[in-house]
Amino acid sequence: LNKSKGNMYEFVTHTWNTIKGACPHDCSYCYMKRWGKLNPARFDEKELKTNLGSGNFIFVGSSCDMFAEGIPRDWVIKTLQKTHEVESINSFLFQTKNPSRINDNYLPMSSIVCTTIETNRWYSEIMRNSPHPLLRRNGMSDIDFPRYLTIEPIMDFDLEEFVSMIDDIYPDQVNIGADSGGHSLPEPPKEKVVELIHALEEFTTVHQKSNLKRLL
Repeated sequence: LNKSKGNMYEFVTHTWNTIKGACPHDCSYCYMKRWGKLNPARFDEKELKTNLGSGNFIFVGSSCDMFAEGIPRDWVIKTLQKTHEVESINSFLFQTKNPSRINDNYLPMSSIVCTTIETNRWYSEIMRNSPHPLLRRNGMSDIDFPRYLTIEPIMDFDLEEFVSMIDDIYPDQVNIGADSGGHSLPEPPKEKVVELIHALEEFTTVHQKSNLKRLL
């Protein structure tokens, strides 16, 4: 169990990864790529012996999207079975760009489900194998847990369409962050970011991550 550090969510205390290696989504900005070429995704059985402790808020699958297409379902099941052992004494964050796959799995209680939608637009060279943002929105519609949305790294968007897409998710919280890796992404100007924040605050809680300061 690793303590949360760096540009992580402030409410997360620890991260835990049973699935390691390259994420099938292959997003161009993925922070895992900074350490060079990644091996194919694999399941680390040793992680099932990890003591998940108590009173922790654990981000499960922080380094590889465990609900991505191509990740074997039995890997997901083994991971979730472990969380059920301590579901009454811990909280869990599951973040994915493929939330429709969560509906086939039984999450532990005290879970928050989060999806990443960087923009309403489709940037194929950046998002690569990820589901289209509209599919991510649709996949959140049947989630029966608290819903978070993360806009990170934020990319240029169409304000009205983007706000409407987010509103459809009924998020309990929206987290907004910027690119921290210098990937030369198509970022929005300050004025649009401010407009977006104000529009979202009309119907949800907005959390500005520390790396967003660069754009503001």
